Amino acid sequence: MKTATATISLSALQHNLQQVKRLAPHSRILAIVKANGYGHGMLQVAEAVQSYADGYGVARLAEALALREQGIEKPILLLEGFFSADDLPHLITHNIETVVHSEYQLQALEQVLEQTPESAVLDRKIKVWLKIDSGMHRLGVSLAEVDAFYQRLQRCPNVQPQINFVSHFSRAEELKCGYSEIQLQRFQQACADKEGERSLAASNGILYWQASHFDWVRPGIILYGISPTNDQLATEYGLQPAMTFSSSLIAVREHPAGEPVGYGGAWLSPKDTKIGVVALGYGDGYPRDVPAGTPVLINGKRVPIVGKVSMDMITVDLGADSRAQVGDEVIFWGKDSQHNVLPIEEVARHIGVISYELVTKLTPRVIMEYR
Repeated sequence: MKTATATISLSALQHNLQQVKRLAPHSRILAIVKANGYGHGMLQVAEAVQSYADGYGVARLAEALALREQGIEKPILLLEGFFSADDLPHLITHNIETVVHSEYQLQALEQVLEQTPESAVLDRKIKVWLKIDSGMHRLGVSLAEVDAFYQRLQRCPNVQPQINFVSHFSRAEELKCGYSEIQLQRFQQACADKEGERSLAASNGILYWQASHFDWVRPGIILYGISPTNDQLATEYGLQPAMTFSSSLIAVREHPAGEPVGYGGAWLSPKDTKIGVVALGYGDGYPRDVPAGTPVLINGKRVPIVGKVSMDMITVDLGADSRAQVGDEVIFWGKDSQHNVLPIEEVARHIGVISYELVTKLTPRVIMEYR
Protein backbone atom coordinates (compact mmCIF):
# COMPACT_ATOMS: atom_id res chain seq x y z
CA MET A 1 0.00 0.00 0.00
CA LYS A 2 1.40 3.41 -0.98
CA THR A 3 1.74 6.27 1.42
CA ALA A 4 2.29 9.88 0.28
CA THR A 5 3.66 9.69 -3.27
CA ALA A 6 4.40 12.28 -5.93
CA THR A 7 4.34 10.67 -9.37
CA ILE A 8 6.09 12.78 -12.01
CA SER A 9 5.49 12.45 -15.74
CA LEU A 10 8.78 13.18 -17.51
CA SER A 11 7.03 13.28 -20.87
CA ALA A 12 4.72 16.01 -19.55
CA LEU A 13 7.76 18.13 -18.65
CA GLN A 14 9.12 17.67 -22.15
CA HIS A 15 5.76 18.46 -23.72
CA ASN A 16 5.49 21.65 -21.68
CA LEU A 17 8.82 22.99 -22.89
CA GLN A 18 7.81 22.17 -26.44
CA GLN A 19 4.65 24.19 -25.83
CA VAL A 20 6.74 27.08 -24.49
CA LYS A 21 8.76 26.94 -27.70
CA ARG A 22 5.55 27.18 -29.71
CA LEU A 23 4.46 30.19 -27.66
CA ALA A 24 7.85 31.92 -27.91
CA PRO A 25 9.41 30.51 -31.10
CA HIS A 26 12.16 33.11 -31.40
CA SER A 27 13.41 32.87 -27.81
CA ARG A 28 15.77 30.51 -26.08
CA ILE A 29 14.51 28.70 -23.00
CA LEU A 30 15.96 29.00 -19.50
CA ALA A 31 14.20 26.21 -17.61
CA ILE A 32 13.65 27.24 -13.98
CA VAL A 33 14.46 24.33 -11.69
CA LYS A 34 14.98 26.13 -8.37
CA ALA A 35 13.31 24.95 -5.14
CA ASN A 36 13.98 21.31 -6.03
CA GLY A 37 12.34 21.73 -9.42
CA TYR A 38 9.25 23.28 -7.80
CA GLY A 39 8.98 20.14 -5.69
CA HIS A 40 9.32 17.80 -8.69
CA GLY A 41 12.98 16.88 -8.14
CA MET A 42 15.56 19.28 -9.57
CA LEU A 43 18.04 16.75 -10.89
CA GLN A 44 15.40 14.52 -12.46
CA VAL A 45 13.67 17.49 -14.09
CA ALA A 46 16.94 18.88 -15.44
CA GLU A 47 17.86 15.51 -16.93
CA ALA A 48 14.44 15.05 -18.50
CA VAL A 49 14.42 18.40 -20.31
CA GLN A 50 18.07 18.59 -21.40
CA SER A 51 17.14 18.28 -25.07
CA TYR A 52 14.48 20.99 -24.81
CA ALA A 53 16.12 23.64 -22.59
CA ASP A 54 18.93 25.98 -23.60
CA GLY A 55 19.91 26.58 -19.99
CA TYR A 56 18.73 26.44 -16.39
CA GLY A 57 17.79 28.99 -13.75
CA VAL A 58 18.33 28.41 -10.03
CA ALA A 59 18.14 30.53 -6.89
CA ARG A 60 21.11 29.27 -4.89
CA LEU A 61 24.72 28.38 -5.64
CA ALA A 62 24.25 24.93 -4.06
CA GLU A 63 21.57 24.19 -6.66
CA ALA A 64 23.90 25.18 -9.49
CA LEU A 65 26.74 23.05 -8.11
CA ALA A 66 24.41 20.05 -7.77
CA LEU A 67 23.46 20.39 -11.43
CA ARG A 68 27.11 20.54 -12.48
CA GLU A 69 27.89 17.51 -10.31
CA GLN A 70 25.06 15.70 -12.09
CA GLY A 71 26.83 16.33 -15.41
CA ILE A 72 24.68 19.20 -16.67
CA GLU A 73 26.87 21.23 -19.02
CA LYS A 74 24.41 23.81 -20.36
CA PRO A 75 24.38 27.39 -19.01
CA ILE A 76 23.18 27.83 -15.43
CA LEU A 77 22.10 31.23 -14.15
CA LEU A 78 21.93 32.28 -10.49
CA LEU A 79 18.69 34.25 -10.55
CA GLU A 80 19.40 36.04 -7.26
CA GLY A 81 23.10 36.34 -7.99
CA PHE A 82 25.90 35.34 -5.65
CA PHE A 83 25.54 36.15 -1.96
CA SER A 84 29.20 36.49 -0.99
CA ALA A 85 32.54 37.23 -2.63
CA ASP A 86 33.56 33.77 -1.43
CA ASP A 87 31.15 32.33 -4.03
CA LEU A 88 33.04 33.81 -6.97
CA PRO A 89 35.74 31.11 -7.30
CA HIS A 90 32.94 28.53 -7.63
CA LEU A 91 31.34 30.55 -10.42
CA ILE A 92 34.67 30.64 -12.27
CA THR A 93 35.51 26.97 -11.71
CA HIS A 94 32.08 25.65 -12.65
CA ASN A 95 31.18 28.16 -15.37
CA ILE A 96 28.08 29.46 -13.59
CA GLU A 97 26.44 32.67 -14.77
CA THR A 98 25.21 35.24 -12.28
CA VAL A 99 22.70 38.03 -11.96
CA VAL A 100 24.11 41.27 -10.55
CA HIS A 101 21.50 43.42 -8.85
CA SER A 102 23.34 45.48 -6.22
CA GLU A 103 26.37 47.58 -5.39
CA TYR A 104 27.84 44.99 -3.03
CA GLN A 105 27.94 42.40 -5.81
CA LEU A 106 29.49 44.85 -8.24
CA GLN A 107 32.16 45.82 -5.71
CA ALA A 108 32.90 42.15 -5.06
CA LEU A 109 33.48 41.61 -8.78
CA GLU A 110 35.69 44.67 -9.01
CA GLN A 111 37.76 43.96 -5.92
CA VAL A 112 38.03 40.17 -5.82
CA LEU A 113 38.29 39.39 -9.50
CA GLU A 114 41.06 41.90 -10.03
CA GLN A 115 43.08 39.82 -7.57
CA THR A 116 42.35 36.52 -9.32
CA PRO A 117 45.45 34.69 -10.62
CA GLU A 118 46.44 35.76 -14.11
CA SER A 119 45.74 32.32 -15.58
CA ALA A 120 42.14 32.52 -14.41
CA VAL A 121 41.76 35.95 -15.94
CA LEU A 122 42.88 34.53 -19.27
CA ASP A 123 40.92 31.27 -19.12
CA ARG A 124 37.73 32.07 -17.25
CA LYS A 125 35.40 35.04 -17.38
CA ILE A 126 32.09 35.18 -15.56
CA LYS A 127 28.92 35.73 -17.55
CA VAL A 128 26.89 38.51 -15.90
CA TRP A 129 23.23 39.42 -16.29
CA LEU A 130 22.48 42.91 -15.04
CA LYS A 131 19.13 42.91 -13.27
CA ILE A 132 17.08 46.03 -13.91
CA ASP A 133 14.37 47.07 -11.48
CA SER A 134 11.60 47.84 -13.94
CA GLY A 135 8.91 48.01 -11.26
CA MET A 136 8.93 44.93 -9.04
CA HIS A 137 11.04 46.87 -6.50
CA ARG A 138 12.41 43.72 -4.97
CA LEU A 139 15.85 43.19 -6.54
CA GLY A 140 17.52 45.11 -9.31
CA VAL A 141 19.47 48.19 -10.29
CA SER A 142 17.40 51.36 -10.49
CA LEU A 143 16.81 52.81 -13.93
CA ALA A 144 19.04 55.78 -13.11
CA GLU A 145 21.96 53.47 -12.22
CA VAL A 146 21.84 51.11 -15.20
CA ASP A 147 24.37 52.97 -17.36
CA ALA A 148 26.93 53.30 -14.57
CA PHE A 149 26.62 49.63 -13.56
CA TYR A 150 26.90 48.56 -17.17
CA GLN A 151 30.09 50.53 -17.74
CA ARG A 152 31.71 49.31 -14.53
CA LEU A 153 30.88 45.69 -15.38
CA GLN A 154 32.47 46.09 -18.79
CA ARG A 155 35.69 47.23 -17.13
CA CYS A 156 35.91 44.18 -14.83
CA PRO A 157 38.72 41.94 -16.16
CA ASN A 158 37.06 38.64 -15.30
CA VAL A 159 33.58 39.57 -16.54
CA GLN A 160 32.64 38.62 -20.08
CA PRO A 161 32.39 41.78 -22.17
CA GLN A 162 28.82 41.10 -23.33
CA ILE A 163 26.54 41.91 -20.41
CA ASN A 164 23.01 40.47 -20.56
CA PHE A 165 19.92 42.14 -19.10
CA VAL A 166 17.09 40.68 -17.05
CA SER A 167 14.02 41.96 -15.24
CA HIS A 168 10.80 40.53 -13.83
CA PHE A 169 7.10 41.39 -14.14
CA SER A 170 5.24 42.00 -10.90
CA ARG A 171 1.63 42.00 -12.15
CA ALA A 172 1.76 40.14 -15.44
CA GLU A 173 -1.42 38.17 -14.73
CA GLU A 174 -3.38 41.43 -14.36
CA LEU A 175 -3.95 42.00 -18.05
CA LYS A 176 -5.78 45.32 -17.80
CA CYS A 177 -3.98 47.11 -14.98
CA GLY A 178 -1.49 48.83 -17.30
CA TYR A 179 1.57 48.16 -15.15
CA SER A 180 3.14 45.45 -17.31
CA GLU A 181 3.19 47.83 -20.26
CA ILE A 182 5.07 50.32 -18.06
CA GLN A 183 7.60 47.70 -17.00
CA LEU A 184 8.08 46.53 -20.57
CA GLN A 185 8.74 50.08 -21.75
CA ARG A 186 11.15 50.79 -18.90
CA PHE A 187 13.11 47.63 -19.57
CA GLN A 188 13.37 48.29 -23.29
CA GLN A 189 14.52 51.87 -22.74
CA ALA A 190 17.10 50.86 -20.13
CA CYS A 191 18.95 48.50 -22.45
CA ALA A 192 18.00 49.91 -25.86
CA ASP A 193 21.47 51.28 -26.72
CA LYS A 194 23.48 48.42 -25.23
CA GLU A 195 24.71 45.13 -26.59
CA GLY A 196 23.66 42.01 -24.77
CA GLU A 197 20.79 39.57 -24.66
CA ARG A 198 17.57 40.32 -22.82
CA SER A 199 15.06 38.38 -20.72
CA LEU A 200 11.86 39.67 -19.16
CA ALA A 201 9.21 36.96 -19.58
CA ALA A 202 8.78 34.28 -16.94
CA SER A 203 5.68 32.07 -16.96
CA ASN A 204 3.10 34.87 -16.98
CA GLY A 205 5.06 36.83 -19.54
CA ILE A 206 5.28 33.81 -21.81
CA LEU A 207 1.52 33.26 -21.68
CA TYR A 208 0.22 36.83 -21.74
CA TRP A 209 2.85 39.28 -23.05
CA GLN A 210 4.22 38.29 -26.43
CA ALA A 211 6.09 41.59 -26.74
CA SER A 212 8.24 40.53 -23.78
CA HIS A 213 9.56 37.41 -25.53
CA PHE A 214 13.09 38.68 -26.03
CA ASP A 215 16.22 36.56 -26.44
CA TRP A 216 15.41 34.31 -23.47
CA VAL A 217 12.19 33.26 -21.73
CA ARG A 218 12.14 31.72 -18.27
CA PRO A 219 9.38 29.12 -17.80
CA GLY A 220 8.92 28.28 -14.14
CA ILE A 221 5.54 27.02 -12.97
CA ILE A 222 4.34 26.33 -16.53
CA LEU A 223 7.25 23.94 -17.06
CA TYR A 224 5.50 21.73 -14.52
CA GLY A 225 2.11 21.99 -16.21
CA ILE A 226 0.59 24.30 -13.61
CA SER A 227 -1.20 27.55 -14.37
CA PRO A 228 0.29 30.72 -12.84
CA THR A 229 -3.18 31.63 -11.59
CA ASN A 230 -5.90 29.58 -9.91
CA ASP A 231 -8.54 31.11 -12.17
CA GLN A 232 -7.51 29.09 -15.22
CA LEU A 233 -6.29 25.53 -15.68
CA ALA A 234 -2.92 24.75 -17.22
CA THR A 235 -4.64 22.56 -19.80
CA GLU A 236 -6.25 25.69 -21.25
CA TYR A 237 -2.77 26.72 -22.39
CA GLY A 238 -1.94 23.33 -23.88
CA LEU A 239 0.13 22.29 -20.87
CA GLN A 240 0.18 18.88 -19.20
CA PRO A 241 0.33 18.69 -15.37
CA ALA A 242 3.45 16.73 -14.48
CA MET A 243 2.68 15.74 -10.87
CA THR A 244 0.07 13.51 -9.29
CA PHE A 245 0.11 13.64 -5.50
CA SER A 246 -1.56 10.63 -3.91
CA SER A 247 -1.78 8.23 -1.01
CA SER A 248 -4.06 5.42 0.17
CA LEU A 249 -6.99 4.79 2.48
CA ILE A 250 -5.78 3.03 5.63
CA ALA A 251 -9.18 2.84 7.34
CA VAL A 252 -12.89 3.13 6.51
CA ARG A 253 -15.07 3.75 9.58
CA GLU A 254 -18.80 3.96 10.23
CA HIS A 255 -19.50 7.37 11.74
CA PRO A 256 -22.76 8.43 13.46
CA ALA A 257 -24.48 11.78 13.01
CA GLY A 258 -23.53 14.48 15.52
CA GLU A 259 -20.11 13.06 16.35
CA PRO A 260 -16.90 15.09 15.75
CA VAL A 261 -13.86 14.03 13.75
CA GLY A 262 -10.25 14.89 14.52
CA TYR A 263 -8.42 17.32 16.78
CA GLY A 264 -10.53 19.97 18.47
CA GLY A 265 -13.81 18.50 17.26
CA ALA A 266 -13.81 21.12 14.51
CA TRP A 267 -16.18 19.17 12.26
CA LEU A 268 -19.42 17.45 13.27
CA SER A 269 -21.09 15.05 10.90
CA PRO A 270 -24.64 16.19 10.07
CA LYS A 271 -25.70 12.62 9.28
CA ASP A 272 -24.60 9.02 9.46
CA THR A 273 -21.70 8.51 7.07
CA LYS A 274 -18.44 6.69 6.47
CA ILE A 275 -15.13 8.34 7.29
CA GLY A 276 -12.01 7.44 5.34
CA VAL A 277 -8.57 7.87 6.90
CA VAL A 278 -5.74 8.64 4.46
CA ALA A 279 -2.04 8.10 5.09
CA LEU A 280 -0.94 11.67 4.37
CA GLY A 281 -0.69 14.85 6.43
CA TYR A 282 1.16 18.05 7.08
CA GLY A 283 4.27 15.95 7.75
CA ASP A 284 4.22 15.32 4.00
CA GLY A 285 3.73 18.98 3.17
CA TYR A 286 -0.04 19.12 2.77
CA PRO A 287 -1.35 22.33 4.40
CA ARG A 288 -2.68 21.88 7.92
CA ASP A 289 -5.35 24.56 7.87
CA VAL A 290 -7.34 23.49 4.83
CA PRO A 291 -11.03 24.35 5.00
CA ALA A 292 -13.57 21.56 5.35
CA GLY A 293 -14.84 20.62 1.94
CA THR A 294 -11.48 20.72 0.15
CA PRO A 295 -11.78 17.87 -2.36
CA VAL A 296 -9.79 14.71 -2.92
CA LEU A 297 -10.45 12.13 -5.60
CA ILE A 298 -11.28 8.51 -4.69
CA ASN A 299 -12.43 6.00 -7.31
CA GLY A 300 -13.26 8.81 -9.72
CA LYS A 301 -15.41 10.69 -7.19
CA ARG A 302 -14.63 13.95 -5.38
CA VAL A 303 -15.06 13.62 -1.63
CA PRO A 304 -14.44 16.36 0.96
CA ILE A 305 -11.76 16.59 3.60
CA VAL A 306 -13.30 16.92 7.07
CA GLY A 307 -11.70 17.60 10.43
CA LYS A 308 -8.19 18.93 11.06
CA VAL A 309 -5.30 17.70 8.98
CA SER A 310 -2.96 15.74 11.25
CA MET A 311 0.77 15.21 10.84
CA ASP A 312 0.35 11.78 9.24
CA MET A 313 -3.37 11.43 8.49
CA ILE A 314 -6.29 13.16 6.85
CA THR A 315 -9.97 12.27 7.25
CA VAL A 316 -12.50 12.46 4.42
CA ASP A 317 -16.28 12.08 4.32
CA LEU A 318 -16.87 9.15 1.99
CA GLY A 319 -20.66 9.23 2.27
CA ALA A 320 -22.98 6.60 3.74
CA ASP A 321 -23.25 4.61 0.51
CA SER A 322 -19.53 4.61 -0.33
CA ARG A 323 -17.93 1.36 -1.43
CA ALA A 324 -14.40 2.65 -0.89
CA GLN A 325 -12.08 0.17 0.78
CA VAL A 326 -8.78 0.15 2.62
CA GLY A 327 -5.99 0.36 0.05
CA ASP A 328 -7.93 2.48 -2.45
CA GLU A 329 -5.91 5.29 -4.02
CA VAL A 330 -6.59 8.87 -2.92
CA ILE A 331 -5.62 11.69 -5.30
CA PHE A 332 -4.87 15.06 -3.73
CA TRP A 333 -4.15 16.59 -7.14
CA GLY A 334 -3.45 15.12 -10.54
CA LYS A 335 -5.07 12.16 -12.26
CA ASP A 336 -5.93 8.61 -11.30
CA SER A 337 -5.44 5.40 -13.26
CA GLN A 338 -8.77 5.96 -15.04
CA HIS A 339 -7.68 9.46 -16.11
CA ASN A 340 -10.09 11.23 -13.77
CA VAL A 341 -8.50 14.57 -12.92
CA LEU A 342 -8.44 16.81 -9.87
CA PRO A 343 -6.55 19.95 -10.98
CA ILE A 344 -4.08 21.45 -8.54
CA GLU A 345 -5.46 24.89 -9.40
CA GLU A 346 -8.89 23.81 -8.06
CA VAL A 347 -7.34 22.51 -4.85
CA ALA A 348 -5.31 25.69 -4.37
CA ARG A 349 -8.42 27.78 -4.91
CA HIS A 350 -10.28 25.84 -2.18
CA ILE A 351 -7.40 26.24 0.27
CA GLY A 352 -6.72 29.89 -0.56
CA VAL A 353 -3.07 29.52 -1.61
CA ILE A 354 -1.22 29.55 -4.91
CA SER A 355 -0.35 26.28 -6.60
CA TYR A 356 3.37 27.09 -6.33
CA GLU A 357 3.06 26.76 -2.56
CA LEU A 358 1.48 23.32 -2.69
CA VAL A 359 4.17 21.67 -4.82
CA THR A 360 7.19 23.37 -3.26
CA LYS A 361 6.23 22.45 0.32
CA LEU A 362 6.33 18.68 -0.16
CA THR A 363 8.67 17.16 2.42
CA PRO A 364 11.46 14.58 1.98
CA ARG A 365 9.16 11.89 3.38
CA VAL A 366 7.12 11.92 0.16
CA ILE A 367 8.00 9.05 -2.17
CA MET A 368 9.06 10.35 -5.60
CA GLU A 369 8.28 8.21 -8.64
CA TYR A 370 9.23 9.10 -12.22
CA ARG A 371 7.51 7.81 -15.32
